[in-house]
Amino acid sequence: MINRLNSNPFILGKDIPDELFCDRKKETEILVKQITNGRNVAIISHRRLGKSGLIHHCLRRPEIADNYHTFYVDLYATSSLTDLVQALGNEVYHSLKSKSEKFVERFFAMVQSLRAGFTVDGITGEPTFSINVGEIPSPETTMREIFSYLEAADKPCLVAIDEFQQIGEYQEKNIEALLRTHIQRCSNTSFIFSGSKRHTMSNMFNSPAKPFYQSAISMGLDPIPEDVYTDFACRMFAMRDRVVTPETVLAAYRRYEGYTWFVHMMLNELYSMTEKGQTCTEEYIDIAEDNILRLQEIAYESTLSMLSAKQKQVLLAIAHEGYAQSVTSSTFIKKHHLTSASSLQTALNALIEKSIVVRTEKGVRLEDFFFAMWLRRR
Repeated sequence: MINRLNSNPFILGKDIPDELFCDRKKETEILVKQITNGRNVAIISHRRLGKSGLIHHCLRRPEIADNYHTFYVDLYATSSLTDLVQALGNEVYHSLKSKSEKFVERFFAMVQSLRAGFTVDGITGEPTFSINVGEIPSPETTMREIFSYLEAADKPCLVAIDEFQQIGEYQEKNIEALLRTHIQRCSNTSFIFSGSKRHTMSNMFNSPAKPFYQSAISMGLDPIPEDVYTDFACRMFAMRDRVVTPETVLAAYRRYEGYTWFVHMMLNELYSMTEKGQTCTEEYIDIAEDNILRLQEIAYESTLSMLSAKQKQVLLAIAHEGYAQSVTSSTFIKKHHLTSASSLQTALNALIEKSIVVRTEKGVRLEDFFFAMWLRRR
């Protein structure tokens, strides 16, 4: 077992254990209350604010973990109903496998269309399950069977679906209506829908013309308050015989506007630069950012290589501005030596579609603060 007092407490890209989870007490209380009162919840916020971490944190709370079967599905990489069914089927099976053999037997008794993926390892004798997309001939049938299984479970089920807005990009038509039909029939299963494309998610759950209209309580997510994050970061350093000044944490927090992932990334690097008994000060921040940008350089070069010349021009202009307003205005076009407003709008829409650029209340900006800094330095 890893000794967490000797490891970097600012975890990235993994499920964060509760003792290293920063705050979100109010959001946790709200989310748990909604679920335990039988309501579905839609969490809508920008990326990198900690939606996934909050969901996992709530799934481990005793009120949920002790009374529900819980399942977490990330749709970010899916592009069809078949992908969704594969992800959901695998998650349900692997979550139940650890409970007992009877859960597995009952699963395949009710979800017969996935039985082909169940085999026994010839060497170990252990049961294994792996279903490929091509082995799901009728995803609608399989999905109906999975929902029937959840509804017949011995205690309530909770399904968390991350990046839910992705279903709007699926190859098939009317996926929203199909899912809504199954979900509204559920009495034993609750749902958390999480999404980072705020306009799309808000439209899905708040537009009267959409199937999911008013089917879930909408919940936003703001940055963790800076004083709370500062106390947390200082405590994490102190527990490992290191010191970080509050001014250093605040400087990092404000540089990345409180977006959890980016602040956490900076604190992860600052921690790695601080030996036991040492104090981390603000002078470390620029060095830490240089280190991060060097690590990310190949990825950023790759992203640029996949963009058209016009998209690169627009991206550089937005990066230079930080937050760009009135992007198609003559003033913006002249300032950054761009061409027509129509071609600029096309390029901007493509960057937004690729989630490289996001719209915010302050204007459009790069989704990745580090990428923006790397471009400005170029």
